[in-house]
Amino acid sequence: MIFNQNKLYKNVIGVIFGGKFLHVARLENGRITEIVNREINNRESKEVILNDIINTIKKVHNDTVTGIGVGMPSLVDIREGVVFKPTNIPSWNKVHLKDILEEKFNVPIFINNDANCFALGEKYFGVAKDFDDIAGITIGTGMGVGIIINGKLYSGRNAGAGEFCSIPYKDHDYEYYCSTKYFEEKYGLKYNVLLNRAQKKDKIALAIFEIFGNDLGNAIKTIMFALDPEAIVIGGRLADAYEFFKESMLKTVNTFIYKTTLKNIKILRSTESNISIYGAAALCFEE
Repeated sequence: MIFNQNKLYKNVIGVIFGGKFLHVARLENGRITEIVNREINNRESKEVILNDIINTIKKVHNDTVTGIGVGMPSLVDIREGVVFKPTNIPSWNKVHLKDILEEKFNVPIFINNDANCFALGEKYFGVAKDFDDIAGITIGTGMGVGIIINGKLYSGRNAGAGEFCSIPYKDHDYEYYCSTKYFEEKYGLKYNVLLNRAQKKDKIALAIFEIFGNDLGNAIKTIMFALDPEAIVIGGRLADAYEFFKESMLKTVNTFIYKTTLKNIKILRSTESNISIYGAAALCFEE
């Protein structure tokens, strides 16, 4: 997929659906002009959730919109726009989302994995603009990795490239240890509670984030072995706690056996809270 800068100035909509939270924005001339963020009951039926998505898009849609890009937490048939078993949406098994949305809005629809949208957003709108080989890691209710190679998004046939989250690690997988699931299931603590305690210098909370940083560091090392990127960008809800896990994360990363790689790689924190929405919108600009 090649990014067409000439299309950047068209008005498009970016949609990110994380399973529980829906974020929809209209971009004009490459900037967000209107945005809606809302919580979705992810336990509802397929039809109810689809109507929620459609009605939320309508809130920002106008006659100038020329395309809609959608990021989903799932495998996606990119060519057909079919979404398969999204994370945290039990009622969705196989949804022809592209066809459904094109029928409703009569504009081209582009569907991809949400982590790929994050990486794409960082490449063209975020902190990774100066790099061509990038891994974008999103950490929140789950873990995802988007891949940019030679300046182009690499999705794989089913938007499944970069599924490092499913690699076995310890007694679970990387996603278990690198998401809010870890805090809830291991320690019985909600992420926001843990973050609040860490901000108050609670020693137990700080120790938990230190352990988390070590696990994330091991995930990053695995990504480095597989991709050898110029830059790795960390974003998502859990990145708000970056100051509390950064030190242990980097300490683990620095045990990577190839010292030249360590010397050259850049590990960055995302600075734009809506970067995945920008990336979803950028799907409309790729060819």
